[in-house]
Amino acid sequence: MNRALSHASEGGPLFPAFTGTLLLTAILAGAAADIVWEVWARTVTPLLVGGPLQPAALVRSVFGLESWALAELIHAVVGVVFYPLGYLYVARPVARVVTPFLPWWVVGLGFGLGLWVFALYVMAHLIAGLPAFLGFVPLAWASCVGHMIFGLVTAVVVRWREAR
Repeated sequence: MNRALSHASEGGPLFPAFTGTLLLTAILAGAAADIVWEVWARTVTPLLVGGPLQPAALVRSVFGLESWALAELIHAVVGVVFYPLGYLYVARPVARVVTPFLPWWVVGLGFGLGLWVFALYVMAHLIAGLPAFLGFVPLAWASCVGHMIFGLVTAVVVRWREAR
């Protein structure tokens, strides 16, 4: 079997075994990335573009929810649990097979960029009917940076946990 398909460039399997340790790694990565995202979204972004990123507003639009708290909870669970699992089981394996020459931190940034495309094109545009990438207003670019930071922090924590 092709080495790229059987083992990662860093020496581990392409798809990690789903264990309690892996789930803890994903949750720690997601929690750290979500905290950094929230600081970026609600503290830095308003200073740069005049208003915060409000992912709950997008979640409400997509799912037709009335409850702001439920929308915040959905976004938090997705960010803390499901996105890091997406990094471990989709983004990193694809990068290891398609672009094995990329360093881990570039894969993390690319993962974040993919999350931004998913949020502002798939969810906002295709599902909620908003302009693609919100018309590339400054808030959309702040969202892009925030998602890339999220992806990088996810990769940093996963790398740290795997090195232990």
